[in-house]
Amino acid sequence: MRALTNWSGALAGLLLLVCGGLIQAALPALGTTGLSVIPLPISLQVPALLLTALVCGPRPAMLAGVAYISLGLFQLPVFQAGGGLGYLLDPGFGYIAGFLPAAWLTGRLGRQPGMDNLLSLAGASVVGLLVLQACGLANLLLGGLVQRWNGALPQLLISYSLGPLLPQLLLCCAVAVLALPLRRLLLVEP
Repeated sequence: MRALTNWSGALAGLLLLVCGGLIQAALPALGTTGLSVIPLPISLQVPALLLTALVCGPRPAMLAGVAYISLGLFQLPVFQAGGGLGYLLDPGFGYIAGFLPAAWLTGRLGRQPGMDNLLSLAGASVVGLLVLQACGLANLLLGGLVQRWNGALPQLLISYSLGPLLPQLLLCCAVAVLALPLRRLLLVEP
């Protein structure tokens, strides 16, 4: 029964990740012409991963992450900038590789006692986001040291890490708001 739960959670997580890559995050705003949206410089892949980890646990989230990375590396354009083996040499691949430790840690934190409120769930998703950011930053810095990237390192740090960080932190709150009722509905025990 546990294997079925893991595989169904992994499949749901993979679908969330792929769909999250197709949808650009945006905030609703009231303007002079009525309701409009402000596009954010991120897609919904990271929140989809964190939601999968909090609701399904570490194993299904890791399986979904491995499947997502495999799909992207084998020529399916599921990553934000496409896909293929050439993506391994992209400055953003460190963030994609960070999906795996972020999924595992967020899922493990989500299974700890006391993870039955919004603040705890938001904290777990922020920790997962910080792990993902650390992996991406390590990749950018190592590539900068060996002069792998064509662009200047400060510009890469701004566009890959600092620019998306605030919207991703806001979406961690949204992940917690979605995860809490889903965990209760699916009878997930911390």
